[in-house]
Amino acid sequence: MKINEYIESGILEAYVLGSASKAEAEELLYMKAKHPEVLEALLELELDIEHIAQGMAIIPPVGTWEKIEAGINEVIKAKDSGALTLDMPFEDRGSRTKSRKGSQFIEVEAESGHMRIRKIWRWIFVGVFLLGKIFLACAIYFYLENRHNEQELEQLKYELKIQSPR
Repeated sequence: MKINEYIESGILEAYVLGSASKAEAEELLYMKAKHPEVLEALLELELDIEHIAQGMAIIPPVGTWEKIEAGINEVIKAKDSGALTLDMPFEDRGSRTKSRKGSQFIEVEAESGHMRIRKIWRWIFVGVFLLGKIFLACAIYFYLENRHNEQELEQLKYELKIQSPR
């Protein structure tokens, strides 16, 4: 019964997920060697986690493996030649330069240096911009109109003050 309690304690899960302490891992390895039930439960747990991981795996985009392989082959060729040289064009504000021999950094160039915006967002941006200009014009108009009305009101108050007998 003690072996079943040990298996159900969660130590196997912690070990498989890599969160067990060094002492717990050593204890598990000892128990695995001594008790076949622990070994069987550990193998079953590892298999279950592997199935979960395979079910949740994300398939990489097409051509990823070829890009990785080409990069590795290029590094191997450069290593064989004695210096890391990558002749990849790099655009820097219109001028083209080559990477230097023995450079510590590998220059990476994206397919396009421009940000792509869907057409609908362009029209939304234009609409928001125009609405902003319209609201600004209305605010200026109503400010000037309010100022004019206040001046007129002051004028009327002054005239009433002059005409009214005290």
